[in-house]
Amino acid sequence: MSAPIVGSRYAYLGPAGTFTEAALRQVVGPDEATYLPQTDVTSAIAAVRSGDADFAVVAIESTAEGGVTATLDSLSTGEPLVLLREMLVPVQFTLAAAPGRTLADVRRISAHPHAWVQCRRWIAQHLPDAVHVPATSNTAPAALIAQADGPLPFDAALVPPPSLDTYGLTALAHDVADNATAVTRFVLVGHPGDVPAPTGADKTTLVVHLPDNEAGALLAMLEQFAARGVNLSRIESRPIGDALGRYSFSLDAEGHVLDERVGEAIMGLRRRCPFVRFLGSYPRADAVAPTVHVGTADADFVEARAWLRGVRDGSAT
Repeated sequence: MSAPIVGSRYAYLGPAGTFTEAALRQVVGPDEATYLPQTDVTSAIAAVRSGDADFAVVAIESTAEGGVTATLDSLSTGEPLVLLREMLVPVQFTLAAAPGRTLADVRRISAHPHAWVQCRRWIAQHLPDAVHVPATSNTAPAALIAQADGPLPFDAALVPPPSLDTYGLTALAHDVADNATAVTRFVLVGHPGDVPAPTGADKTTLVVHLPDNEAGALLAMLEQFAARGVNLSRIESRPIGDALGRYSFSLDAEGHVLDERVGEAIMGLRRRCPFVRFLGSYPRADAVAPTVHVGTADADFVEARAWLRGVRDGSAT
């Protein structure tokens, strides 16, 4: 798989100052690469597929909302892309406005839908009559405030704290997120290639469709992992879109495709399921190694296969 390199082009959810840009800075600095801000996640991924960008950085999961559906859906169809690494970004928000405004002036708040969800209890307590004006990103309303030469359809915005200096805004309230430990998980997306070597603390992402009209199909899928001691750190259903009641599953497995237990589980999925898309094996951002249960280490699988070969050729019993 393609590795991020200096001088590459990186599509991300812009404009400047988003949490996505903070995740991108963990990969490569703006002085070493070309940053290509996009209006939404789908456009960032599409830029990689079209060749307008070499990589994309997009949000895939948050502690507040779970999976980011736009990312999951974009990766599950179309030209195959893979995840090369993940980045974790703490998420907090500031209620900000143009200089001169006060909290008493606020009736309409612009915010990305995920930001609104993460701050709704604070808003209900302090600004119960405020209405939500959706924004395309966490810094889009900040940019509009900075550029405005007339009235805007909102009075204030929920923005990342660094946006205050970037766009010259005034803070009306700090730390307005309901969860002080909120984190969003981002991924670096690129084209398929050679799978990187395991680090011992990896994650593998897959998209799986279940057989139609088969009782126990979900259980059969999960058993492919359970029987081989592979833990799932995330599993979400998404509509396939061609008919009601048809769903695919997006999941993260602890381990690397080159680990014997993970490879065996994926082969089991391939035998049982009509569609399996491999979205990459990559290092975990928290570097936590998985628990390897008795009988599921690589050496256990290798020994078992050697024993079976002996049984088949008569050299073992």
